Amino acid sequence: MTSSRRLLAGRYEVGEYIGQGGMSTVYKGLDTKLGRPVAIKIMKAALAVDSDFRERFRQEAHAASRMAHPSIVRVYDAGDELIQTGIEVQRLPFIVMEFVPGKNLKQVASEKPLSLEETTRVVEALLTALEYSHRAGIVHRDIKPANIMISEQGQVKVMDFGIARAASETSSTLQQTTSILGTAAYFSPEQAKGETVDTRTDLYSAGVVLYELLVGDVPFKGDTAVAVAYQHVSEKPPLPSSQKSDIPSAYDRVVMHALIKDKNRRFQTAAEFREALKQASEGVTPKLGKTTSDDEVLFTGGIDVSESEQALQRLTDSSTSVRSQPRPPVMWTWAAILTVMAVVGAVVFWITQLSAIDLTPQNTREIPDLSNVSQEVALDTLQQQNLVGIPIPQTDSEVPANMVISTDPAAGVIVETGQTVKLYVSSGPVEAVVPRIEGLPLKDATEELKNLGLQVGLTSTVDDPVVKGGSVISVNPAPGEKLPAGSSVDLVISSGKVTVPDVKGQSMAMAQTLLEPTRLLVEETPEPSCPQQANLPIINQSVVGQVEQFSTIQIYYCSG
Repeated sequence: MTSSRRLLAGRYEVGEYIGQGGMSTVYKGLDTKLGRPVAIKIMKAALAVDSDFRERFRQEAHAASRMAHPSIVRVYDAGDELIQTGIEVQRLPFIVMEFVPGKNLKQVASEKPLSLEETTRVVEALLTALEYSHRAGIVHRDIKPANIMISEQGQVKVMDFGIARAASETSSTLQQTTSILGTAAYFSPEQAKGETVDTRTDLYSAGVVLYELLVGDVPFKGDTAVAVAYQHVSEKPPLPSSQKSDIPSAYDRVVMHALIKDKNRRFQTAAEFREALKQASEGVTPKLGKTTSDDEVLFTGGIDVSESEQALQRLTDSSTSVRSQPRPPVMWTWAAILTVMAVVGAVVFWITQLSAIDLTPQNTREIPDLSNVSQEVALDTLQQQNLVGIPIPQTDSEVPANMVISTDPAAGVIVETGQTVKLYVSSGPVEAVVPRIEGLPLKDATEELKNLGLQVGLTSTVDDPVVKGGSVISVNPAPGEKLPAGSSVDLVISSGKVTVPDVKGQSMAMAQTLLEPTRLLVEETPEPSCPQQANLPIINQSVVGQVEQFSTIQIYYCSG
């Protein structure tokens, strides 16, 4: 008896169950069109009945699909699955993502505490992903260990960009939001108060993650989401080193700065946060702003109200008593006359010097010509000009993938510093033909696929006697096939090794036949200590198992 396959959008086969959260159930799946494994998130029915959520979810999934970064889980597709429930048809939104073999950071940290070096590496990768997403104008809003994947090779990948926004903007209360997203332990103070959030919200949550990885627990805990949220707003967390004595003070400095309540005074960019963490890992205490308890608490502490009122009253009384003293009216008259003369003199001087003044605004920049420049170089160039680049993928059959087509505003336009500049970046043609890249080193093959608007999918390594180690043996789909822009091509890479079979006991002729496919240099070595036999059977060999390509192997036979 065979079970029927469950297909989404006629393309994605739903496989084994992986897990679930407050919003969705996750399955391993297969993209039957491209033959690649995927992860499929199917939203829960309770959320799916909200049409506002479904629309917001689609918008955010579409925005997230434009991000392509090694530290971000790719979003491939999104849609609705139609479910017949009685006489009604229900829509269940789903999202198709890159499948990352491995575990999330919450699982990894629960199995074994991370070392200081590993903690630094993971959080630096998280901040690199946030820097990329923030440049693209996307705020995650739900940074926590459960949304950070660690692959089997140790690569850090952040997932669920945009989904938290869909949830939070269709939830009216903190309790509703936390019931969907799962926890308030990583909320920023502005999230807890229901205020507008921006990129600095993600940096606060990243600070909570760093705290948890260092200490082994989150800074604030409580029986309810509201209790935890209150602590984020009104209480100062204990120093990490007070929880674990082996944490360097430089890390205390970084963590406490990341967890400042006022978002205008904590880290302003992911790059700034990452640089401070890098300095701490090198044993250097980063120079950051003041983070004392006087300005850590928004609602209580730091200022004695009664003392402030008394000081204000004393100042008022003093001012009143001074004003009540008699003064000669003539002194005020002369003071007014002198003040007017000084102002007139200053204006006259300014007019006479006007021609010598550079009237060019100092806070403006001219948009540089970035056409046919790589996306990375274009973003760096704009950053140096104090401008903010937002990459927007766009198919183009003329401009190679990852190269800038044009900008908005256009090159030559004068704008103010801090202005957002849209970078229209080529994602390659609408369709691309899989090139012949067999024999190319992996780096060159990746670059060639990238220039065509394609990307490397799954890579597997196999032994090969001829193809140089680290070079491509074969591709799937095959060369010549047409794929939509952005599709993945799986690669088989040469390990640079061959496996030597055990030929002991075989005749000389058979041993030569078995070893021939390995392309190794075979040396026949006589052994005079034993009597010669018919067919010269092999009594020993220098190696069995994996060796480097084109190595030498010695086989021994009796010659006495």
